[in-house]
Amino acid sequence: MNRVLTFGVYDYFHLGHLRLFKQCKEYGDYLIVAVQDGDYIKKYKPGVNILYSTEERVEIIEALKVVDRVVVYQTVCTDFLETIDFEVLALGEDHVGERFDKIVEWCDTNEKKVVRLKRTKGISSTIVKDRVKSLK
Repeated sequence: MNRVLTFGVYDYFHLGHLRLFKQCKEYGDYLIVAVQDGDYIKKYKPGVNILYSTEERVEIIEALKVVDRVVVYQTVCTDFLETIDFEVLALGEDHVGERFDKIVEWCDTNEKKVVRLKRTKGISSTIVKDRVKSLK
């Protein structure tokens, strides 16, 4: 079995998220989606508006037939990666910077493949939030 791991907040769930999960399945036959804990987000980004609780976001993602397992994480780091049995780490094209460089290095050292996935043009959580605000 080839297990793929991807991660994110997945608040304001949208078509781009679904397409991301479908892209992940192109690299394996078992998809693990890690959902970031809402309390952790609020702790490090005070004032952030989270639409759905961690439990609600997990429930939404667990209901998708493309997803095989959902786990909750606080921050993606090597300690977290060591707790998950996977062969492929799927990163979004926006997952860049020193923290992600360390994750990629850990994957290389531990013989995990890293793939970069494309975003769906014209859709993002920010765009969805802005559209909702404009409806008021």
